[in-house]
Amino acid sequence: MKKLLIVQVAGLDLNGVRKSPDLAHGLGLEFREYASVFPAVTCTAAATMRTGLSPAGHGIICNGRYDRNACKVEFWCQSARLIHGERIWAKARLRGAKVGVLFTQQSLGDETDYALSPAPIHKHHGGMIQSIHTKPPRLESELTKTIGWKFNLANYWGPLASGKSSTWCAESTAALMTSEAPEILFSYLPHMDYCQQKEGPDGPSAAKEFTHLAHCLEILLRAAKAHGYEVVVWGDYAITAVEQPVFPNAALLEAGLFQTRDIQGMLYPNLYDSRAFAMCDHQIAHVFIHDSADIPKVRAVLETLPGVESVQTPAEAKLECPESGELVLTAAKGAWFAYSWWQKKSQAPDYATHVDIHNKIGFDPCELFWGIPFLTLDTDARRVKGSHGRIDAKPAFAVTDGLSELRSATSQIELSNRIRMLLDNI
Repeated sequence: MKKLLIVQVAGLDLNGVRKSPDLAHGLGLEFREYASVFPAVTCTAAATMRTGLSPAGHGIICNGRYDRNACKVEFWCQSARLIHGERIWAKARLRGAKVGVLFTQQSLGDETDYALSPAPIHKHHGGMIQSIHTKPPRLESELTKTIGWKFNLANYWGPLASGKSSTWCAESTAALMTSEAPEILFSYLPHMDYCQQKEGPDGPSAAKEFTHLAHCLEILLRAAKAHGYEVVVWGDYAITAVEQPVFPNAALLEAGLFQTRDIQGMLYPNLYDSRAFAMCDHQIAHVFIHDSADIPKVRAVLETLPGVESVQTPAEAKLECPESGELVLTAAKGAWFAYSWWQKKSQAPDYATHVDIHNKIGFDPCELFWGIPFLTLDTDARRVKGSHGRIDAKPAFAVTDGLSELRSATSQIELSNRIRMLLDNI
């Protein structure tokens, strides 16, 4: 029975491949460009690869979601039940194939045999207990024992994020191929997000980090060859240079459409009474509007904002589903959307200067930068030099020789559905 390893690589494009001879020539892979889905962000792309559906079909319209009834935004939700649509491995699993999904967003509770995802416990009085959610539960201790060192969440996101995260992902995936050998295995290498967002895709660390990516892929390819796996390596999006942060919530606040609560001088969002707010995610934003009568006014405020390329309805953006906002913003080239709304540092909510991926109403790349005083973050959005979400820059993918029928795929949706056909015959 043919076995398949599918590896998602953050921020992988041909521009990056060319920066490292080890990546371009040392792995024996031929990387090709293909079209990403819109928006070109992590959760959306991962859901597309696992279902073969467009974002309007599977419902993952960015990395965050807004619960209209609870008036609450949450980014990086872990539940696989948020993704609609049959998984591309469904028929193969019914015939007895085992499936593993490692480090992939929104994978917990999915119909798999093996799962692994960071899931720390936040203590009631502050602090955090490092932990990984695994299925079956024994996997965390077994993989840690095999690898010889523990997973560290600080390497995975925040100012200390580094290539160590991808090394752990690669080594744990290789260990699972060795010990459990599921016929279908998904994995994820995250670290190319970090340097490219901090420095831009042509920053001083890019070549070094793409070479480290080649090292991680070599670990996977070596294990795959030893245990009879063919491999798909796919980039979820391309990261492009940016220099202009755009602040839609600040504009909506000034227009009287976004409301805040003043708590000891800090301005917290009041989504219960806001007529409109923007859930920002890299180069796209979903604008939620309580009363449809306000749509023209909100559009007028946002379409004249410097750095906004387009203000569309979900239908126009091809994101028509219940999860989408009433309007969808796309940033102009060189721009990205910051979630913040305050004008003075003293007005920022307490979580603004900390890594807090769940409480903010937008993705915050400033979480990659140390600030002053020590152990706080720098909230200066001008420091961000790379972003993604637009689809004019294309990611790259490659396959091993036994998967030559996949090489002519021209989009992530097409690649996913070709993989589905292959898995149907496992």
